Order: sequence, then structure tokens, then C-alpha cells
Amino acid sequence: MSHRPQEPEPVPEGAVPEPEQDLPAPGTAEARGAGGEGPGPDAAGGPVPPGDEYAAVLAELEDRWRRALADLDNLRKRHARELERERAAERARTATALLPVIDNLELALSHAEADPATIVEGVKAVRDQAVDALARLGYARQDETGVPFDPARHEVVGVVDDPEAEPGTVVQVLRPGYGDTGNQLRPVAVAVAKRE
Repeated sequence: MSHRPQEPEPVPEGAVPEPEQDLPAPGTAEARGAGGEGPGPDAAGGPVPPGDEYAAVLAELEDRWRRALADLDNLRKRHARELERERAAERARTATALLPVIDNLELALSHAEADPATIVEGVKAVRDQAVDALARLGYARQDETGVPFDPARHEVVGVVDDPEAEPGTVVQVLRPGYGDTGNQLRPVAVAVAKRE
């Protein structure tokens, strides 16, 4: 009888073949490699750097984190400065628009002693100038009558019985409003016709 070595059975497709030799037990010198130096560079986690390299990487990350915090703090401060600068510029624009009104009020008061009848015309002119200044700032005067009541633009302060007016329409403006629906400084105070 001849002894022929048995041929291994073919491995089914997709199956993992058995190793030709037994794997070494974990923790033995054979498992660590021939030199006993631990896992190779292609092992999960890669080569283990010495402690100094970890400290250097950690120091670099801390430095980058501190720089990012400083940048954020500087950005916050710069934004606050720019916002205050814009507010100051807007206050100056508004005050500049009102300066001619003050000048004309002083002029009207100085002429009131000479001719008291002219003060009414002067005050009306100053009022028109102030209304124009508000319109240039984006707050046009709203004082229309005969229009339907709009809760976004009007504030009802009274209801009147007016047989000639349609119910729910503005019949009297008691205090003008300034601005449009999306940019309103103050709503129009109105009296509306009573609904029947």
C-alpha cells in the first residue's frame, strides 16, 4: 500500500480557507512576531509613537484651540464695535435731519414777538419740514380718511355713527401714523364708522 498524501478538499466559493498551520496563542513571543516587537505598522492603530509625540500633538491641538477661541473673541469684539459705530452714525443722520426743524422753530419764535399772526404759518411750515424729515428717514405720514379699516395700519380709538360712511371705514384721523405696514413707527389713531 502506498501512502500518498491526501489532497485537501476544495474550499467552497466565498469561504475562508483554514490556515496551514496553527495560530500562536496570544501573548506569546510568536504572536508578537519574530523579534517580539509587537504589532507591525499595518496593524490597527498604526505604530505606537513615543509619549513625546503624543504630548507634541496634544500641545499643538491645545494651541489651535486657544487660537480659535481668541479669534472668536476678537470677532465678537469687532462686531460690537462696528454695531456701535453704525448706531452712532444712524443717530447722527437722524439728528441731522431734525436740525433744520429746530432752526425754523427758533426763527418762528423770534418773529412771534414782532407779528403774532405769522407764528401760525411758521409753525405749520416747521411741522411740514418735520414730516418731510420723517419721510426721508422711511416713515411717511399716514392720515387718510375714507379708507377701509386695516388693523395692521390703524388703531381704533373711537366708533362713530355716520350714515354717509360705509361701515368699518375710517371717518376721522385723531393722530396721524408714520411708516408703512412693514416699517411702522406708529399706527394711525382713527375713529371708524359703526357696523350695523
